[in-house]
Amino acid sequence: MVGIINADSHSLEPKRHRCDKQKTVLIGSVQHFLVDALCLCSLYLLAERAGNMDVVRVFILYNVLAFTTQPLTGWWTDRLRHRHWVLLASMVLLTVAVVLAAITVKYGEEGNVSLFLFYADAFLLGMGNSCFHVWGGKQVAVMTNNDIRAMGTFVSTGAFGLAVGTLLFSWPFLFILLISFCVLTVFCIRLDNGNNTPEEELPHPFYFNMVSLWVAAIMLLVAFRSWASEGFTVNIIKNPFLVLLLGAVSMLGKMMGGWIAHWIGISKAIGLFLIAALTCFLLKGNGIALVLLGMFSINCTMPITLYWASILLKGKEGLAFGLLAASLIPGYLLATLLGIG
Repeated sequence: MVGIINADSHSLEPKRHRCDKQKTVLIGSVQHFLVDALCLCSLYLLAERAGNMDVVRVFILYNVLAFTTQPLTGWWTDRLRHRHWVLLASMVLLTVAVVLAAITVKYGEEGNVSLFLFYADAFLLGMGNSCFHVWGGKQVAVMTNNDIRAMGTFVSTGAFGLAVGTLLFSWPFLFILLISFCVLTVFCIRLDNGNNTPEEELPHPFYFNMVSLWVAAIMLLVAFRSWASEGFTVNIIKNPFLVLLLGAVSMLGKMMGGWIAHWIGISKAIGLFLIAALTCFLLKGNGIALVLLGMFSINCTMPITLYWASILLKGKEGLAFGLLAASLIPGYLLATLLGIG
């Protein structure tokens, strides 16, 4: 009887573990959509009341904080045995940001929203966004043993969240996003109970070596991809439908990139994606279909670069995710400021 019970428990354990992994990826992907939509929704609601205030700098502050601080928050996440503290920090920061935005609008005059409070809200949103992204990237990488399909699925939903938050911003929608994120955060922490990092598996200090050079090369590739991605659309007049379409195509590309790489192999996949993206970039003036195909192809490479970085920085997946996120900013600024396209 004891042997039968033990056999049954062993047969059920892998299935239970697979179920936990699927829940982690699903919940994390939904949270990613919610966080990015929430941040843009909050900023646009404040910008709507800002009048003639120069809000471009506020959006730049948000983006710089959200992306360039991720190596730091990723390093912090890697050092913690209980990673859920990073997720809780994200929830608190985003909640305070939404409350602050509501207070700013309620008590501020039309067209005369406090610039200081606007910057403070951007700071809270950026840091909350940063904490969530590295937590989610680390969590998915560890729970799925760097499964490239899971990593692609997790990173994909943020692109569509940005598009939705930009177009559908409203106060009821903002609070729905926040409440949904908080509920999923509580559920996720309960699901993560017991999945702590043993002391002996905490990452060792980072030293400069050949791995560093490979990671730097991947970061350059990510910066180039960011530039190319912006270059596809920098001179296109974007109506609401096109904004949603571009967000959906970017999401689909990031999601499918991991699956295609799993099916045909990473080497073949990266070659296929880059050739397709380059061809579409050179011919993008011949129609929106080529722009969309190019956006899809270039985004397919995202889970591959994330997978490479996570493998190279084993045990430092938070740092790996943060470094690649920070690499997006130079390419974005280059394409935006120079108007490449």
